[in-house]
Formats: sequence, structure tokens, C-alpha cells
Amino acid sequence: MPKTETFDKAQVIKQVTEVFHQKSYSLTSMQDLVDATGLNRSSIYNTFGSKLDLYMLCLKSYQCEAQEKIHNILCSNDCYIKTLERIFYSNINDKNGCLINNCVTEMANQEATVHKFLKQNNDGMITLFKDIIEKGQERGSINKNKTAYEYAIYLLTAFQGFNLSNVLIHDQKDLKSIIKTILSVLE
Repeated sequence: MPKTETFDKAQVIKQVTEVFHQKSYSLTSMQDLVDATGLNRSSIYNTFGSKLDLYMLCLKSYQCEAQEKIHNILCSNDCYIKTLERIFYSNINDKNGCLINNCVTEMANQEATVHKFLKQNNDGMITLFKDIIEKGQERGSINKNKTAYEYAIYLLTAFQGFNLSNVLIHDQKDLKSIIKTILSVLE
């Protein structure tokens, strides 16, 4: 008779995500995951599969949390420049950077499964930014010097760069200035 699980999978994913976020995929050992969760290796492998399988679950969980945060921003604001500003501000205190951006720099070209996930995430972010830009352009709060798509890929690139810079730049004034400069292109 198989053993029944006596742990909360969602809690384990959260604990493991923190480890990957702090250490990266490559520098995280199975022992780190054992230490973080209190589970033995066989429980981790039997429940979640390989380290890569577990990492993918963590990335998807992190993505869902980020999407929920962005959804809340979208629902609470009808000024499109302010919405974009709040999306950037949502990561301003994350000194480990964005887990997904960190993954891009570490693994995007090394693992097909990871690459596919990251590509889908990028496409989703482009669509999100494009939708916001289109609405802003329709209402006149965002200029039409470029197409909504051109601005969307610009914003994605700027957002990713901001999240990477945020790891090293800790002065809030500088970070706010970066955001203001990025978004000034749209006004």
C-alpha cells in the first residue's frame, strides 16, 4: 500500500521557490531542497519528479502570483501610464530580481522545456503590454509615435532590464527615475 502524503504541496512549492530564487537553479542542490522543506529526497522525487520538474512547477507558481499581482493592478487603475508605472513598481523591492528573468539569463538556451515556458511567458507579457498601450492610445494618454506592438516589446525589454538592474541598484530615487524615464517615451 503506497504511503499517503502528509505535507502541503503548495507550501513545499513556495519553500522551494524561495531557494531557487535565492540561489538559482544551478547552485541549488537536492540537499538544499531537503533542508528547506524538511522532506527526504525520495519524497521530493516521488511527488515532484526531477529537480527540473520541480523547478518548472516553481516557475509556473511564480508566474501565477505575478499574473495575479498584475491583474490586481489592472483592475485598480484606468489611467494607462499609471497602470504601467505600477507594474514596474510592483517589483521595485525585489532584491533577488524576478525569478523568471533570472531563469532567462541562466537557462533559456540550455533546456528546451524551460525555453518554451519562457517564450510563452514573454509572449503573454507582450500581449499584456500591447493591450494596455492600445487602450491608452485609443484614449489619447499614450502617443501613437510607434505601434502598440512596438511599444509592447520595448516595455518588455525595459521591464526585464529594470528587474535585473533592481538587483544591484538599491536607491529608490534612482529606481523611480529609471521607471519615469522608461515610461516618458509613451507620453
